[in-house]
Amino acid sequence: MTIRTILVDDETLAVQGLALRLEKFADIEVIETCANGREAIRAIKTLKPDLVFLDIQMPGFDGFSVVKGIMEIEPPLIVFVTAYQEHAIRAFEANAVNYLMKPVDEDKLADTVERVRQRLTEKRSTEEAEKLKDVLAEVSPESLEDLTSGEDDLSGRYEKMINIKDKGQIFRVDVDTIEHIEAAGDYMVIYTGDNSLILRETMKDLERRLDPKVFQRVHRSTIVNLDLVRQVRPHTNGECFLVLESGAEVKVSRSYRDVVARFVH
Repeated sequence: MTIRTILVDDETLAVQGLALRLEKFADIEVIETCANGREAIRAIKTLKPDLVFLDIQMPGFDGFSVVKGIMEIEPPLIVFVTAYQEHAIRAFEANAVNYLMKPVDEDKLADTVERVRQRLTEKRSTEEAEKLKDVLAEVSPESLEDLTSGEDDLSGRYEKMINIKDKGQIFRVDVDTIEHIEAAGDYMVIYTGDNSLILRETMKDLERRLDPKVFQRVHRSTIVNLDLVRQVRPHTNGECFLVLESGAEVKVSRSYRDVVARFVH
């Protein structure tokens, strides 16, 4: 598969250097380069790339502003590129695939490209499965019913306990005690009623381990245990907050309003 890629950096030499390093990856196709955030937003919305290498510190619209500017479309995978270590946490909070320090190290670039390949393979596999269901619904509805009813038999395969290595210790966490999970790049912050732990795993991988009837995404970077929701509190612009058993509040974005509908009888 070809990974259609845009490079964004206000430094011409930085763009040229990254493009040169990416030439060794046969599946990376650089389709556009942008010198500022405004150009980047236009190019991403028009060209719909699979991947964007995005400089964080640019005059005017910085990298984080670019991410905000493309939120109304399905965003591409983002790899932040920065000369400043302090931007790393914000990069993860923006759910980036990775962040690279300037000057870009070739081994870390190779690792990042491999992560991108894995993410895209997962995404495309999911899309193909959904397309297949659409076709079945049209030409053979009874086959779709058989397929979906069989999914109930798989509930036993989901994790009951998760081992989390954090702070030099291994914690065994009962998944029923997990209130919500927040993504920070390739790390997950697991919140129980009285504790929080860091798990190095992608959200996609973790979702596959948890029962989707109980654990639902309510935001592009948040999963909630629906059994521990105690209150739904409306907010502005069609958004709302879920109040959990511990009293913690989690915002539900408009894209996931259907999750809230199941609480309304």
